[in-house]
Amino acid sequence: QVQLVESGGGLVQAGGSLRLSCAASGRAFWSFAMGWFRQAPGKEREFVGTISRSGDKTYGSDSVKGRFTISRDNAKNTVYLQMNSLKPEDTAVYYCAASTIATMRRSADIDYWGQGTQVTVSS
Repeated sequence: QVQLVESGGGLVQAGGSLRLSCAASGRAFWSFAMGWFRQAPGKEREFVGTISRSGDKTYGSDSVKGRFTISRDNAKNTVYLQMNSLKPEDTAVYYCAASTIATMRRSADIDYWGQGTQVTVSS
């Protein structure tokens, strides 16, 4: 079992920044690829980005490339999502995810989910 707890969400104006954190406990954090998904009201959960087990590779969706950065600290069992140049369309609940699949892109690839943290971007 892995427990994931997100923090750092909140209300921000368009163009602003937020940094989300996801603290993991339980099984070996380093053995999982980690990622972020988001879900806006009335929409399906969508992939945001992922980071490899060692942290040397990241991949982000087209909608966030150049604005969002994923990083991880395996010594602290924590993964981060730095969000810059935020837009109103980034408003969603953001979920941290852990997977044994290195190339995770789909919700079906995920082994463990966090409870989510709300991000609201005002125009």
